[in-house]
Amino acid sequence: MTMLDQASPSAELPLLEVKDLAQRYTLPRESMFKPAGQVHALNGVTAQVMAGRSLGVVGESGSGKSTFARLVMALEQPSSGSVSLMGRDLHRMPADELRRARRDFQMVFQDPYGSLDPRQTVARIVAEPLTALGRMDRASLRQRVAGVLRQVGLRDADMDKFPHEFSGGQRQRIAIARALITQPKLIVADEPVSALDVSVQAQVLNLLQDLQDQFGLSYILISHDLAVVDYLCDEIAVMYLGRIVEQGSPEDLFAHCAHPYTRALLEAVPRARAGGVRRRRGAQSIASQSTGATGCAYASRCPLADQHCRDTAPALRSVGPAHRAACHHAEAVMALPQVAAEG
Repeated sequence: MTMLDQASPSAELPLLEVKDLAQRYTLPRESMFKPAGQVHALNGVTAQVMAGRSLGVVGESGSGKSTFARLVMALEQPSSGSVSLMGRDLHRMPADELRRARRDFQMVFQDPYGSLDPRQTVARIVAEPLTALGRMDRASLRQRVAGVLRQVGLRDADMDKFPHEFSGGQRQRIAIARALITQPKLIVADEPVSALDVSVQAQVLNLLQDLQDQFGLSYILISHDLAVVDYLCDEIAVMYLGRIVEQGSPEDLFAHCAHPYTRALLEAVPRARAGGVRRRRGAQSIASQSTGATGCAYASRCPLADQHCRDTAPALRSVGPAHRAACHHAEAVMALPQVAAEG
């Protein structure tokens, strides 16, 4: 049975629906006489992924990207909000039902060296998610593993090898094979190519694109690299301190960005010039922790911020067809000379 043989969700309904997702972490107490502080890692995130489509989530370290990925994968319980896959709320499922549901959504981790158990053969690593879901005889399991290895460009003979016998790009192919083994509908990829050489990154991205075309997969791609999400994703959500501050197609965000933070990310892309490569100014002072303060979280760094920005947090609103931004001055940002992203 191929992935397309499975019952598919309605094309009119989202495969994944995230509503008002929030996650707060309690900080260590600085004093026994003061209450413990909290970090708002996610603060009311709402998003959808349609079947066969890809959502890219971008932002610098501390923006909440990986927390979002963990909550979508039901690896943590959110403080509030919901994550529904094909209409099923993942965080309200009993443990045994959630375990069975995991065949429909899998994850590819960032580090192809640390995410594979060096003591296990490739066959056991790739078969692990399927083994956890139920019993399958050894011959059928090996046949399934061999088939999925071929799908990612590896050989049947690789099944009995160990991770140290492969390059970084081949290890990430093994990790992708492990995610594919259950024939999922959604794959969450957290920085899947950031640990790889540039030449190998292109091979892995091409593989992900080919698998999507072949099996109708949906992806959530977590990345700090704008070129990566531009290549693979139909829609991009820009996160800053636990909130989505801009969302739209790659064409809209890169050619008509409407939020100062998106503009800063674009300006931070390295640019070539005579004498070497320089990094444009704009993102050096952006990252910080969310503390749940009032007003716009980006106000202290924004050249357009006024008192209204500091007093009132902007809502994510429409600034064009299927293009939204959380900025009181979005139209003014769009009127500025736009920054073209260069690969």
